Amino acid sequence: MKFKVLNDIESVGIVPLVVLEDAGKAAPLAHALCDGGIPIAEVTFRTEAAAKAIKIMAEECPDMLVGSGTVHNVDQAWATLDNGGKFVITPGFNPKVVDWCLKHNLAICPGTVTPSDLEQALDFGLEVVKFFPAAAYGGTKTLKALAGPYASIKFVPTGGVNLDNLSEYLSLKNVAAVGGSFVPDPKMVKAEDYEGISSACRDILKKVKNIRS
Repeated sequence: MKFKVLNDIESVGIVPLVVLEDAGKAAPLAHALCDGGIPIAEVTFRTEAAAKAIKIMAEECPDMLVGSGTVHNVDQAWATLDNGGKFVITPGFNPKVVDWCLKHNLAICPGTVTPSDLEQALDFGLEVVKFFPAAAYGGTKTLKALAGPYASIKFVPTGGVNLDNLSEYLSLKNVAAVGGSFVPDPKMVKAEDYEGISSACRDILKKVKNIRS
């Protein structure tokens, strides 16, 4: 199944991992990411502020691709949709969550790491999945090995991906985008340095463009 949201994310190449303790920072952070040219936010359910932050971002920046991450159950997927989220990303392959998202036309990018996970993804008709934790499970070496038997699937590697190895991942044809906490920088978020976040996003986009060209 193809989701336009995931195609749009692939066109940018970066999925910012957002962890907010304070939903009050959601609006300025959303604007900072958009101003920096990366209008995407994977707001993780690692804090109680997640659902509210998704709602604020979706309302403040309607054209932004706001979704959720670290989703473990259907309730969190429902909270994503109910608050205006456009996609769900899970750390592992949860068939119940995948099935619910597909039935509600909510873009889903489930976590995978083994061929068995990918077989499940194929059964559900998915074309884009998360690869997590990427570095711990062989990184680009594993992704190259998976490209043969799973040529129809593209990956969003997360976990150990950073600015130093960005080119290694994005240069692979079966990598749709990469995710990670390197954007937005948690220190900048804590300091509320939104101009710095926008500037960092622009620099990262230049790097992505150079890698893909």
